[in-house]
Amino acid sequence: MRLLYAEDEKSLARAVSTILVKNHYAVDVVHDGESALDYLATGNYDGAVLDVMMPKLDGFEVLRRMRARGDNTPVLLLTAKSEIDDRVAGLDSGANDYLTKPFDMKELLARIRAMTRVLSGQPDKTVRFGSVALDCAGYELSGPGGSCKLAGKEFQMMEMLMRDPRKLISTETFMDRIWGYDSEAELNVVWVYVSMLRKKLRGIDADVEIKAQRGVGYYLEVRS
Repeated sequence: MRLLYAEDEKSLARAVSTILVKNHYAVDVVHDGESALDYLATGNYDGAVLDVMMPKLDGFEVLRRMRARGDNTPVLLLTAKSEIDDRVAGLDSGANDYLTKPFDMKELLARIRAMTRVLSGQPDKTVRFGSVALDCAGYELSGPGGSCKLAGKEFQMMEMLMRDPRKLISTETFMDRIWGYDSEAELNVVWVYVSMLRKKLRGIDADVEIKAQRGVGYYLEVRS
């Protein structure tokens, strides 16, 4: 799941993004409102966490412009302001939720899970396809032959595949959503992770395979 995190306090941005990544989110970080709006224009995010007090454009204005152009990406606003009028202004601008600073990371994570779950229509924490189940809370892949834990990017790739198993997902889409636009990783890293996931699927005796359509992308298929 990919998030945009917009925060002008760079030390706080580094600390929070590190925790988000450890909790299996792919995160792009920007430090001003204009950059946030540009990144969100790609439509490539499952959610956005926006600080209200940012240079160039504040979080309220970013949110208003997003909604005006029809962008319904879930948004959580972060601000040091705790007044009722500010919270109401944020929610009236189209925010899905509002959290004041300082905040506890457990609460931030819970609020992110809640707002992205509502959009995806996936309240169930377990996704199934064929004989395989993916526990999205425990990051565990299980099948007839046992189970195994998935590391961050393995989990993110497997979740993308299992959410829409017959849809072709291109290498570029994996790169954008998991490694991010600013990543220096090479495209062949996707193939490396696909190979690792194929090995884990075999290890749990899954009847599911990751298939490749050359030059197009990857999808899941149940062996007949």
